[in-house]
Amino acid sequence: MVAGLVTNPFVQVLLWVFMGVGMAGVGLTIMHDANHGSYSKNQMVNKILGMTINFAGGYALNWKIQHNVLHHTYTNVSELDQDIDTGKLMRFSPRQPHFKFQKFQIIYAWFFYGLMTFYWVVAKDFVQIASFKKDELLKAQGKSLGMALLEIFAVKIVYLFMFAFLPLYFMEISFGFWFLCFFAKHFVAGLILALVFQPAHVIEDTEFPEPDGEGSLENNWAIHQFKTTANFAPKNNILGWYMGGLNYQVEHHMFPTICHIHYPKISKIVKATCEEYGVPYYSKKTFTDAVVSHVKLLARLGKGETVA
Repeated sequence: MVAGLVTNPFVQVLLWVFMGVGMAGVGLTIMHDANHGSYSKNQMVNKILGMTINFAGGYALNWKIQHNVLHHTYTNVSELDQDIDTGKLMRFSPRQPHFKFQKFQIIYAWFFYGLMTFYWVVAKDFVQIASFKKDELLKAQGKSLGMALLEIFAVKIVYLFMFAFLPLYFMEISFGFWFLCFFAKHFVAGLILALVFQPAHVIEDTEFPEPDGEGSLENNWAIHQFKTTANFAPKNNILGWYMGGLNYQVEHHMFPTICHIHYPKISKIVKATCEEYGVPYYSKKTFTDAVVSHVKLLARLGKGETVA
């Protein structure tokens, strides 16, 4: 498109949509493993490939803190796992406050899912970095707030130069048409990412633990992961390839530093061990089953279902 080889507006929109599919795919199969240190035995390779999120408009360090530190430690725990904390907008846990308008969340959820990566670009990194500074999570990563902000600004400038300035300059398109294409790319990527991660944790089977008065959780870390995580479509090799093995979400949560290509074999051992010790092992047969279960839970939570 930038070289002027594709000038048909309809085809251009389709190509931007295809970039969204590719952007999500790179995030799921490469960036995700790399930032867990499991893409390569060489940690420098992991660090470099982990920064591919920067070319999707995000900031690698923020992603590591949100995902590796908070989500993988406090899975499905309200106010600690940011993956299920959207303020008042969405209700992903029966332990979160209920508002009447949330009964419509099964309708509007899909639009806001699509805004996920667009929000990264315009605001989320700045909101998160302030939160991580306040909670001293940034300090634990050996990074000052000033340096982190400098890096975020640099990432945004490079990203917008690549995906805003270059297309607008060389393609000779209007700002409105560019924004339509840019938004379409991010909407598709955001929707795909949400449809991978939400059905792995926010479904009817999974639990939503709450810390006691002293901040401790009922179960140890491993059992907590089994009770809050689910697989789906384990025999769908094409889906597993595109998702970077994240259809084996249970195995990923148990062994996040092992490359996803090993999850299918590991799953047999994990499942047998769960059966031996009476620990739940949740797995939906198909991707559709997982999404349907997610939708059903969204509906129940939207109507005000709580924990007894």
